[in-house]
Amino acid sequence: MTRYHHLIIALHWLLALGIIFSLLAGTFMLAETPNSDPGKMNGLAIHMGIGIAILLLTLVRLVTRLRTGAPAPLDASKAMQNKMAGAVHILLYVGVIVMGASGIAMAQAVDLGGIVFFGSGNPLPENFDDLLPRSVHGLAAKGLMALIVLHVVAAIYHQHVLKDGIMSRMSFRGK
Repeated sequence: MTRYHHLIIALHWLLALGIIFSLLAGTFMLAETPNSDPGKMNGLAIHMGIGIAILLLTLVRLVTRLRTGAPAPLDASKAMQNKMAGAVHILLYVGVIVMGASGIAMAQAVDLGGIVFFGSGNPLPENFDDLLPRSVHGLAAKGLMALIVLHVVAAIYHQHVLKDGIMSRMSFRGK
């Protein structure tokens, strides 16, 4: 096998877009908007909806990955590099799952689903900073951002410096 399963490839690129959008929106828009701002509700609805989709699609991707396997390492002689790549991929899955679980826990703690999606009449809390799941969500976001940067830099290094064709493994074209 020289490429990942077609579903893995499709979900990789779809999740990449969704995760990057959600991280940027959460960090630079939602975190900066006071909960008293009426526009916060729309932002939360979009962020929560995409977050739930990301979590579910990540679980589908993980199950598919476990069932279909992965291409062999490009260079089996680089055992440490291959172990590091495997560890980063596992941490990416863990990071996304922790983000989803902490987001759900935060929503449960203050009935965000009822407030945002069902108009329960309750106001948003003054802020979310006192909630433990909020702290976990924030730390996981920073860790996930670092892992994504590492993942992208490694892919660029492989593709343009080593020229080993690693991007073909996550492409619908090629061998």
